[in-house]
Amino acid sequence: MKAPQFWFEPTNWQAKSLLPLAALFWLGGFLRRLLTRAYRAKIPVICIGNIIAGGAGKTPTCIAIANFLLQQEANPVFVTRGYGGSVCGPLRVDPTIHIASQVGDEALLLARIAPTWISRNRAAGIKAAEAEATHIIMDDGLQNPTVKPSMAFLVMDGAVGIGNGLIIPAGPLRETLHSAEKRIDGIILIGSSDVQGIGTKTYSPVMHARILPDLSDDFPKDAKFFAFAGIGRPEKFYQTCSDAELNLVGTTDFPDHHTFTENELLQLEQKAQAAEAKLLTTEKDWVRLPPTWQTKIATLPIKLVFDIPELPRSFLKG
Repeated sequence: MKAPQFWFEPTNWQAKSLLPLAALFWLGGFLRRLLTRAYRAKIPVICIGNIIAGGAGKTPTCIAIANFLLQQEANPVFVTRGYGGSVCGPLRVDPTIHIASQVGDEALLLARIAPTWISRNRAAGIKAAEAEATHIIMDDGLQNPTVKPSMAFLVMDGAVGIGNGLIIPAGPLRETLHSAEKRIDGIILIGSSDVQGIGTKTYSPVMHARILPDLSDDFPKDAKFFAFAGIGRPEKFYQTCSDAELNLVGTTDFPDHHTFTENELLQLEQKAQAAEAKLLTTEKDWVRLPPTWQTKIATLPIKLVFDIPELPRSFLKG
């Protein structure tokens, strides 16, 4: 699903007409948090969540937090819902045998870094994972009341902010910033811009971070590329390509978590060949490709870098 454009524009008739449904969405979330008894794990659980539908940068943030813990000789384990996969779990992901249609694309990326469990039932996933970990990093789950995290961070995209500030479906928010702030320890604001001045509207500690290209020495930087992406905000990927000084000759957008068909991939290949370019996509999209196409398509590795690395380290040590 692609987010409606009016979510990120000043409130108009479309948003206002959906306010009754937004009120029901908010009420459902409120009652669920009120009536659910949360599981508290025996080890620290770090929740990396967001309040906006679509991509905010949770996955690279989870990986960055895991790397901090690994540097301290800890044994972090990821727990994620497995969005886009068919398996309910709890299941420990094995990237050598599982595919994105089973466990979701995010789980496959996380499993490259540390052991990863998927579970639609978050509490069951936490219980399964805590036996082999010193810390659990819960990918998403800020609005899930079944687990009581030890620490929670809200990830926000500075270029988007909170959109029109309204709840789904009138706007992009799962809950308001004010509501989320009661349950978080800090905000991780990603990007070089803060278009809505989130940093001045919150009383929570704000840590600034950027998503940067992480190219290997043998990456063909001098080649021409035709890029495509099926993520929350494809323009973020294209901007990262620009930051890496890659020569993009064309782009094509797809909905978030899109399953690519053979015909779509053939059309992309034809466009790239016509421009004498290589096909390029995100790591998250690449793991959803059929194996026969993965060998033909390059990816742009990325990493999350905190402006002040000592800040997340101090939180985690605490």
